This record gives sequence, C-alpha cells and structure tokens, in this order.
Amino acid sequence: MNYKINYNVIIIITIIFLTIVFIFLNSQINRGRLIAHWTFDEGKGKEVTEVINGIKAKVNYVFNNAKFKPSSDPLWRQNGVDNGALLFDGYSTYIEYKQFNHPTEAITVSVWVAPRAFEWGDKGQLSSFINQHDKSDKSGFCLGMYRHGTFSFQVGLGETWLEVWNEKDDLQKFKWAHVVGTYDSKTSTIKLFKNGIKVGEKKLPDDLKRLKIKKSTESLMIGRHNQAAAISVFNANMFNGLMDDIKIYNYALSEEEIKNEFEKYVSRYGGKIPEISWDDIKLDPRILADDIYRPQYHAIAPQHWMNEPHAPFYYNGKYHLFYQHNPFGPFWHQIHWGHWVSDDMVHWEFVKEALSPEKDNLAPDGIWSGSATYDENNHPVLFFTAGNDSKIPNQSIGMAKPKDLNDPYLIEWEKYPMPVVEQKPGQGKLGQFRDPFVWKDEKENKWYMLIGSGIPKKGGTALFYVSTDLINWEYKGPFFTIDYDKYSYTGEHWELPVLLPVKNEQGMEKHIFLISPHGAGADVEVFYWLGKFDKENYRFVPEHEEPRLIDLGDSIFTGPSGFVDLKTGRTILFTIAQGDRTPWDEYYAGWAHNAGLPLELSLDKQGDLRISPIRELQSLREKQLVSIENKKVSEVNEDLKYIKGDMLEIQVEIQNINSHRYGIIVRQSQDKREKTSIYYDEEKKGLYINRLNSSLNSTGKGIKGGKLDLEEDTLRLHIYLDRSMVEIYANNKKSITSRVYPTLPDALGIEAFADGEITIKSMKVWKMGSAYKYN
Repeated sequence: MNYKINYNVIIIITIIFLTIVFIFLNSQINRGRLIAHWTFDEGKGKEVTEVINGIKAKVNYVFNNAKFKPSSDPLWRQNGVDNGALLFDGYSTYIEYKQFNHPTEAITVSVWVAPRAFEWGDKGQLSSFINQHDKSDKSGFCLGMYRHGTFSFQVGLGETWLEVWNEKDDLQKFKWAHVVGTYDSKTSTIKLFKNGIKVGEKKLPDDLKRLKIKKSTESLMIGRHNQAAAISVFNANMFNGLMDDIKIYNYALSEEEIKNEFEKYVSRYGGKIPEISWDDIKLDPRILADDIYRPQYHAIAPQHWMNEPHAPFYYNGKYHLFYQHNPFGPFWHQIHWGHWVSDDMVHWEFVKEALSPEKDNLAPDGIWSGSATYDENNHPVLFFTAGNDSKIPNQSIGMAKPKDLNDPYLIEWEKYPMPVVEQKPGQGKLGQFRDPFVWKDEKENKWYMLIGSGIPKKGGTALFYVSTDLINWEYKGPFFTIDYDKYSYTGEHWELPVLLPVKNEQGMEKHIFLISPHGAGADVEVFYWLGKFDKENYRFVPEHEEPRLIDLGDSIFTGPSGFVDLKTGRTILFTIAQGDRTPWDEYYAGWAHNAGLPLELSLDKQGDLRISPIRELQSLREKQLVSIENKKVSEVNEDLKYIKGDMLEIQVEIQNINSHRYGIIVRQSQDKREKTSIYYDEEKKGLYINRLNSSLNSTGKGIKGGKLDLEEDTLRLHIYLDRSMVEIYANNKKSITSRVYPTLPDALGIEAFADGEITIKSMKVWKMGSAYKYN
C-alpha cells in the first residue's frame, strides 16, 4: 500500500511542537531558577563552595588558626540530611560573602537546621541561619530562629520591614527541620514553612502592595547576624547547631513545590526525617584535649563557659554533679544546667544539659544555681533558680525530677510547671532571691531550704523555708545575719548559701555555713562559719563572729556547693576555679573555668575545720616519679633535676631549721625566666604563691596568700598541677587555688628552695593521668 507524504502537515506539526517547547522554556526562564546552593559536603578543609557559581568562601572558625592548641578544621559532619553537614559552634563559626546579589522581585530561601541550643534573643534579633539585610535601612532578607525555637523569615521592602513568624510547630533541639521562607512581590505575600507544611503567612496592606525587596549592601552571612549584638568581645545572634543544604531561588516556590522538595529529601529515609547521632551534634571535649592550659583531671565543661558546679547527689551507684553552663560560647549568657556523671567523683562523663530555658511561665530566661535532695521515696529532686524577666522580681525557685529513674545517667528531667517558692515582700531584699540549698531531715520527715538574699542596709542573709511535701514551703525568717558595718566585705547579698554537717573521729559534730558575697563592696570568696544549726528556731548559731576563708588564692576559689555522700558518709565540698583570663583569651581558647578538686570537710581534734582532697584522686596516679626522705635542699634538687610535668601531684613535708622563707618552685623553665613559687614566710606566719614570673605574657599577677599557723615548724604541702591549675593544700588547714599560664614549652621544672637551712623530711611526686576518655 502506498502512502503519500504530506510535507505541509509535517511542517505545521513541527512548528506547533517548537512553539510549545519555546513557550514552556520561556515560562521556566521567566519563572526563575536556583541561584545559590551550599551543600556542606566538603568534609574537610577551611572553605565552603557555593556550587551553582563555584564560588568559595572561608568558614570562619576559632581553631582554624588556634592559639593554645594545634589548629583544626571546622566541624564537618558526614551525616547530614543530604550527604554532609556543618556544625556551627555558636560563637565563632560563620561564612561571609561580601559580594552577593540577592533577588528583589521574589525569593525563596531554604535550609536544613538542627539547633543545639536557643539564644536569649539579644536586641530582639534572630539567630540567623542565612541573611543579607539591614533592618534600619529596610533592605535585604533574614531567615533564622529566636527564643525557645520560634523562627521567622523577614524582608526589607524599602518602605517597610515585613516579618512572618511560625504560628505553630517550633524548632526542636537536636532534631533536623527543613525551614523555607518565600516572598513574592506580585502577590505581596511572605510565607514560612517547616517540613513541607506552611506555618505562617502574611500579606502587605493594600497601600503597600507589590513592593520589591530593597537591595542590601551588607555581606551575605551564614550562621551570623548582619548586625549582631555584642557581649564583651563576643557576638550574639549566632547559630548553634547543624546546618545542611542551603538554597536560594529568585522566585517564590509554590506550596506544592516546597512540599515535594521536602518529601524528596526524606524519601531516602523511608519518608522520615533522619535522626541525629549525639556524637555529631554534641560539644566535643576531644577538640580541646591538646590545649596547653586546659585542665585534664578537673571537672570541666566539654567546651564553652561554665561557672559553679552544684546540686551533687549519689543515686543508684552514680554520682551526679551539675554546673552553670552557656552552650553558645566561653562567656556568661543564657544559662543552662550542664551535667556530669561519675562512679567516683573523679572520672566524669559528659551528658546532655539537664535543664535549659524553655517557653513556659517558669524559667524562660535562665536556669541558675541550685541544689539536689531526695524525695519521700529517696529519689533525687533538683531545685533551681528560675529566671523569668516578665515578672517582678524575676527570680523564683523551681523544681525538677528525673523522667526515667531506670536511666543510670538520669539524662532527661521534667520541671514542675510552677514555682515552688516565690519571693514576697518582707522576705529579704526584693529581687535578690536565688541559689536554693535544700536538704532532707529524715527524723522530722521535713525538708529545709536556704535561699540567698539580703536585708536592706544590713547586708547578706540566707532565707529559711520548711516543707513537708517539697511543693508548699513556709517562710521562717533570716537564717543568719552578721554585723554588716563591721564585715561589709561580705556584701549586700549572699549567694550560694550551703549548710553541711562536719565531724571528727572523736565524735564531735558541728555545722559549717558557707556563702559567696555579692553586691557593692563584696569580696567574692568562699567565707564560712562553724557553729550549730538550731532546728527549733530555724537559725544558725556561729561559734565565731568573724567570717573565715578556706582558700587564700584571692577570688579564684569561689562558688561553693556540697553534700553528704550517701555512699561514704563524708561531707564533700565543690567549688569553681575561675580562669583568671581576659575575654579574648577565653574566646581563642573555646572554654572558660573549671571546677576545683572535690574536698572532704571534717574537724580536727580541736574542733577546727580540716580540708583534704578526696582520696579517690589517687586513682589518677600513673607513675611515681620520685620518693625522697630526710634530705637537704641541694640533695633534693639533684633528685628533681629530671622531674618535669604540668600534670603532677606533689606531697612534701618540710622541717624548718633557720630559714625565713622556704618552699617549692613549680612550672619553672630551664632559664628560670618563668616560674611559680610556693613558700612559707616565717615573719608573716603565712603561706603564699608568687606569680610575678609565672608567664612572660602576663607578668605582675602578684603574690597571693595569707596567715597559716604551723605546728612544730613543719609545713606539709599537697600540691596538684593540672596544666593551668595550681592547687595547694597546707597542713589540711588552708588552700591556695591559683592559675598560671606559662609561655615557654620547657616551663615544667620543680625545685626546692630556702634562704636558710631546712630538711625535706619527705617528698613524693606522681605523674597524673587524665580523668577523661577521649576515644
């Protein structure tokens, strides 16, 4: 059968087909395109690539060129949502493009984020995921999160600033979320999406319709706000957590396209958002393990800022200790409760923060210091200072219990929804109301609580409360006051009040009451009184008027907390060891402060306070380096010639014969330009540390110390060196806690010295190991 080809028909069909293709392609071109894309799949190195245009940028990170440790790459992670991801540390990690032309007609910005913590919200600004804007100029765009997981997309339209916020479904910590913001000038509409679902929408009013986004002259920044609030040398409004796959389009994706995009991402995980390994998002202490100043056998935050440890307790074979913590960086801000767990109060494990500010009426603005006790079933209970800036006063007392008592680490805690104690007029100085210390009276089936406060014009005090159920508390008045005119250095208010029993082997028992001064004229130390707890009248009766010091190091040994160890019956004291550094040094270090060594408190035969580091610290001894008995200084120094180290334990007993000044030099360089002297001064009858030459970079730290009475002219020193830490315990009576930051790599030597004759009756030195497993 013959067919005749009709070329005219073929030509017409071809023209129609090409016209359809042209119309389709033209619609796509007019509709827009993906103009920027960051995959974060680099996996190593210090740069990130925007893959559409092939433009590289530096990933700013504090340890790119580290100051106190070997340099290391930014925190790349292999397990993002779409291949790799980047972990932002909360204070130093960000990416900047100085030249970037953001769209003006319409825009879509999408990103996967997994927050590690939520900021306080300084200046009312977002913690930016990505932004290129100036709100004062009403230009550019910003996508980011705010307090407690709320989030927003914002654009500057020249005549106005337009914001859309999530109306539901806040971001959650440690969980991935796909966040998308769109704006279309043609519809005058801004929209916000989470995980493919619209969570917010806003339209311009009729008189402002069809406004375009005003071009911003600011840099495009990822992880940092364009106009970040300053906190000392640090920037707030930074992102803290994992980020993956940022995209910018020059048109507004439809709701269906956004849903499809989300479903495409999660299809490889069976339609579910992938879970995050704790190792991928945690603050990792291994990063700082080789810091030349970071202590290795003291309790310390995994990274960033910490202050006083508190709320110790023993439960089901584990010790728990908490601490004031800012997970955003090594500076005071947005306080959480960090958490350690240990079998022996020496080898600590890091676990997730126990308590954090949340979107509630209890503590949205901070979780400050507190304590722990046991309920009627002998299960642990935490009490904390709840910060709520919407109330006056802004401090009350909150309570929390473990969610799962079968979890040996007690990781998750649940807050009681309301304050259990609120300050009322006539109960101390209004607005000064914090740091509850709670203990259980087994015999009376009651609980007692001390709260730090003050009395106007009369100085500090601790307020006393009683409860039979841990929820309802009755005020009983000030627990103890002193002559403020005479002892004004104890401050207008007292923080961190602690009451603990202390006893000796002969059966004598007293109570020790400890406080930390606060306010005008306060000498911030740990002061204490020995005396009696008058349970009938809810008062403390001291046996001496003048407050006493445990430590003579001048404001480095601070922040007391303690408990009676249920396992051994000992009374244990914890403190903070202040870093004694500049904010810039803390910025470059990535950490600030650590706990002091745990101390056992007891009484000597005469009923005076006796202090000693807990015996469990002996488990850190790796090797005994020297053992000396009954030698002169010259002989001892010959034995010490090759003993070096910045992680040492030293026990020495010195018998003075005719010296005016004698002791031990530590952290001494070969040329003796750097050294730290620990000595006894016979004329002053005192123990001192001389840091005038401890560091070439920070000279003039001075001489610190104070009075110490010796028995039979014998000085017994127990010294712990842990990188920058120097802790000295003398005759079990006093301590000196100090910091040194030598710069010379050989500043590791030890030497005995005296300006007359002494006998080293005994001396032992051990090399100490780390309390942490970094594998």
